[in-house]
Amino acid sequence: MDNLLQKAYGIVYERSEEKDRQYGDFIESMARTSRIASELCNKEITIEDTYKIIVALKLSREAHMHKEDNILDCVAYLASLNDYENGKKEI
Repeated sequence: MDNLLQKAYGIVYERSEEKDRQYGDFIESMARTSRIASELCNKEITIEDTYKIIVALKLSREAHMHKEDNILDCVAYLASLNDYENGKKEI
């Protein structure tokens, strides 16, 4: 069985085409989420903020009760944030 980091790698780098078909481009989705959150909060929420909020949600869930999926998603979101920061893809 794969370890957690291998699973996270698979989610971020090997299943991206599958996810794109279901949800659209991931970075574009994060940008839409940021715009919606900005409207709801009446202040700018950046794409970086959105990533960090989702990571915080996953860690909050993990603090309540351990579930491997929480950690797996957290690692995958952090890897995607790193890619976004390195590429700084603008939407």
